[in-house]
Amino acid sequence: MKKLIYTLGFVASLSFVSFAQEHSANDGHNHGAATTASTAPVSTAEIKFDKMVHDYGEIKQGDNGECVFKFKNTGKEPLIITMCQGSCGCTVPQCPKDPILPGKSGEIKVKYDSNRVGPISKSVSVQSNAKSGTQTLQIKGNISAKPVEEAFPTNQPSQGAPLEKK
Repeated sequence: MKKLIYTLGFVASLSFVSFAQEHSANDGHNHGAATTASTAPVSTAEIKFDKMVHDYGEIKQGDNGECVFKFKNTGKEPLIITMCQGSCGCTVPQCPKDPILPGKSGEIKVKYDSNRVGPISKSVSVQSNAKSGTQTLQIKGNISAKPVEEAFPTNQPSQGAPLEKK
């Protein structure tokens, strides 16, 4: 008897939840109609980079960690870069704020903090209205430690004491 009551209660609650969801979807509001009836227009802007990876090679600690990624809008409408973000705080990109007209070029400057020693493998995400969507640029290389300067010179006589004559 208890099983029958529990089963009937379960079926009743499922039908109530199902009816509530149907009712809320047809409440006169336009829930999701924009995504089902018509999709957003596809952009005809297109971004083409001259390179996707910058290799610093072997550089010394504290050297210039700047590089430039050049690109061109090969599409038919203005290219708008909405976000540039480095993979960490040591990689800082600078992106153009103004739209790039069709056929025109631009550049993204990336500054890497070269005071860190060791291999470099970082990325920069570039979001735009281009058909290709988010692009990922990479920087790589290796930073070797700066040579330590000697505090005291070796193999030189001191300047304050006279030398013995033989």
